[in-house]
Amino acid sequence: MREIFVVVERSRDGLAESALELLTAARGLGEATVSAVLMGADVADLASEAAQWFDSVYVFEDPALEHPDGDLQARILAPLIDREKPLVTLLAHTNTGLELAPMLAVRAGTPLIADAMDIESSAAGDCEAGVECIRAVRSVFGGKVQARVSAIPAENGVMISVRPGAYTPPDMASGAGGAVHSETIPEGVAPRRQCVETVPPDPGAVDISQAEVLVAIGRGIEDEENLEDLHSLADAMGAEVACTRPVVDRKWLEKTRQVGTSGVTVKPRVYLALGISGSFQHLGGVKGDPFIAAINTDPAAPIFGVADVGIVGDILDLIPLLEEKIRERRG
Repeated sequence: MREIFVVVERSRDGLAESALELLTAARGLGEATVSAVLMGADVADLASEAAQWFDSVYVFEDPALEHPDGDLQARILAPLIDREKPLVTLLAHTNTGLELAPMLAVRAGTPLIADAMDIESSAAGDCEAGVECIRAVRSVFGGKVQARVSAIPAENGVMISVRPGAYTPPDMASGAGGAVHSETIPEGVAPRRQCVETVPPDPGAVDISQAEVLVAIGRGIEDEENLEDLHSLADAMGAEVACTRPVVDRKWLEKTRQVGTSGVTVKPRVYLALGISGSFQHLGGVKGDPFIAAINTDPAAPIFGVADVGIVGDILDLIPLLEEKIRERRG
């Protein structure tokens, strides 16, 4: 049976959510053994956790792997890929994956598709060369275009980095109890870098990719001064504030709040789109099956084609009314 590798990352609480998103992506490629590849120091418990989700787990445990190091990881993983020859190796398109993926692809001799938002395996008849290929959708030209690309697996398969949030993690572990394989770092492979300092993220920073309720604003906000009312509405809803690219370009909100193919991929339960036209670049960043409510002055705005509830009107008039009604209902 074919094998798919998933290079998993860690979070403070265990497996990073991106690891389980990659598991969903791997399962969508057809019948295959999906194996996790885990690297780090003191990761025995994490390996046991991964075994509940994946069919097997390859573990490299060494103090030298305490901090992410793309150069070291690439030199460690390339021999494993050469030995097992997986059809696909999946990585998260995170800071760690951004560094590791290209170096590992070069060392393993595989084609690389970076920042994929959707991937699928195609039969031989669907590919130009008459062989099975891997297809993906990725954003190009700063998010203005979604390109469909394909790669024919080399001897060691295809390397793909997947945008976080592009897939929904499984609801629960399969309890597969996959086999854990303890691997050793190849002889002569040692760190060539030294970690000087790890800077923790700003505790006040907001990760909109994890928000369950989002209030998103577009050009219709008209002026930065009007954002005060938007934040007040979000507070009444218990929501986080998000936006489209034009709002970021005007420097009214930070880039970390931009939803879209050139921003953050989100998967909320409720998405309130205010003054947003609904271009495919923006909607490409909204995944899952959220309840979408939209307000726009243009009755032909594309956002109404995907909205569960649509209101044609001026958001500057309706935001205060919405907040008033929401606060009344919530007591």
